[in-house]
Amino acid sequence: MAIEGPLRELGIHDVFQLLDLSRKTGVLRVVSELRDNEGVVAFHAGRIAYASIRSNPYPFGEMLLKAGKITQGELAAARQLQAGHGDRRRIGEILIEMGAITTRDVEQYVRRQAEAVVFELMSWREGHFRFEEASPTDFPDNPSVAVSTESVLMEAARRIDEWSRIADRVPSLAVVPEFADAGDDHAGQLDLLPGEWEVLTMIDGQRDLRRVAVELARSEFDVAKIVYGLLSTGVVSLRPADLGSRAMEHRSGDGAEEPRAAARALVLQGLAAAAGGRLDDALRVWTQYLASHATDRDAPAVRDGVDAVERLKRALEVLRGN
Repeated sequence: MAIEGPLRELGIHDVFQLLDLSRKTGVLRVVSELRDNEGVVAFHAGRIAYASIRSNPYPFGEMLLKAGKITQGELAAARQLQAGHGDRRRIGEILIEMGAITTRDVEQYVRRQAEAVVFELMSWREGHFRFEEASPTDFPDNPSVAVSTESVLMEAARRIDEWSRIADRVPSLAVVPEFADAGDDHAGQLDLLPGEWEVLTMIDGQRDLRRVAVELARSEFDVAKIVYGLLSTGVVSLRPADLGSRAMEHRSGDGAEEPRAAARALVLQGLAAAAGGRLDDALRVWTQYLASHATDRDAPAVRDGVDAVERLKRALEVLRGN
């Protein structure tokens, strides 16, 4: 059975929650013609087995290789096993069986890959989704490694919230980083982490942030965060994109997606806090949301949530008093 529809009627977060709560197994495809992009997420019993997106199509095995978890020889051997014997398992499971990596390693990088893809998909407000259901016994990958959909959604919401805080300095991924002029207050010493040095080596005054992320096989969020730090320390500056980059940005949306996604992230954070029994945190986050998004479509439901939490707090105080 297929589940499909436009994202303007059912948001991607709601799609993921539906598949999680109903413990679905199958493949979800999300297509955006405006962005010329497509995301693919496989679910196994409601959990995320793997995720990929066309705009950053780095294979899972290459991620492990780049992170130093496996060698080039181990990756080649796993690919040979996968191709030569018609092995339908994913590359991570073959590497586990080979003893090259542990199940925990695969879970960690499946999660990282899924978080990056879901973070991107949660900013889409247009497009079309289609979920093709499969039997757990027929599902081609039938993975032994899968990650919690709820935890991935929570991390994506956290990233959206953090993105809203750096957007004043890094307005979009189409900006081009350049080295800033060295001043007297910069004595020529840079105390940077390996990931920061990696980004620094890609700065040539031509690549925009999206291209840097693709060529480094890093998430766009991670690259934007690193560049924000380099901006704050005066190491780099940003210039507007050229015409080619502006065209890419135009296909990516109208620039208003991040604020809308950040507002939705506050709603989700409050919901998670309330579900976890952290009522004061839920009230704080939802109050913050209502202060600046009182006319949003989620605002009435958030007000109802605030009222419900306050009633629950009063009831708990009465019970404690008895």
